[in-house]
Amino acid sequence: MSTTTTQMPAHVLQVRHDHGERYEITVRGHRILVDQPVDVGGENAAPTPVELFVASLAGCVAYYAGRFLARHGITREGLGVHVAYRMAADRPARVTAIDLTVTVPARLPADRRPALRAVIEHCTVHNSLVDPPSVRIDLAA
Repeated sequence: MSTTTTQMPAHVLQVRHDHGERYEITVRGHRILVDQPVDVGGENAAPTPVELFVASLAGCVAYYAGRFLARHGITREGLGVHVAYRMAADRPARVTAIDLTVTVPARLPADRRPALRAVIEHCTVHNSLVDPPSVRIDLAA
């Protein structure tokens, strides 16, 4: 757990029921849908919340990798992140493992790979998984 107590202002987003098992997330004017697969009652109209959770990590890793490449004058062409994740077989329902493979541009020199790894392993989402935030859930009418 982090020993740092300095906090930035809270960021806010909103989630509202849309239809069936589908929900609409609104953040900074963007609209994102989440749904469930048909076999669990959804319409498969959008990713599941768990898929977005894992995708958030992959997107963050890709962003940090891209910024690293740009700072070093290396094209981002060919940059990609492949992710596989596993769910727990027991309760509580949770993601138990996330495996990411970052495909780097061929032009990235071998001696820069350790630095790139260090950068992407400290993306904000990865940091938040390694040093989890406090989570509080309140009910309101």
